[in-house]
Amino acid sequence: MDDEPLSQWAERRDARIGQLRAVPLVTGDGPRASHLNPDAPRAIQRWNGHLWEAHGFAANLAEARRILFPHAEAAATPEASPKLGPGTGKHRKPPTPS
Repeated sequence: MDDEPLSQWAERRDARIGQLRAVPLVTGDGPRASHLNPDAPRAIQRWNGHLWEAHGFAANLAEARRILFPHAEAAATPEASPKLGPGTGKHRKPPTPS
């Protein structure tokens, strides 16, 4: 058998403890893709090592993302990118300084 050692499995399982996920509260057959109902309320669940337990609620997808990824807004600030020359070519280069 090619089973992994129990210690490796336990480390992998324990690494996920505390992980959060958002589940849309809509009728149907279980969790759906997050983009399907962006205005639907979300249940925030936390992994405790054995099962997902209730952790909180969010009014919509945007609020759920703020809860799940609190540092993403700070990292989402656009940096100055070089302006590309005219044209629609795939291999455009920034204009050379004159």
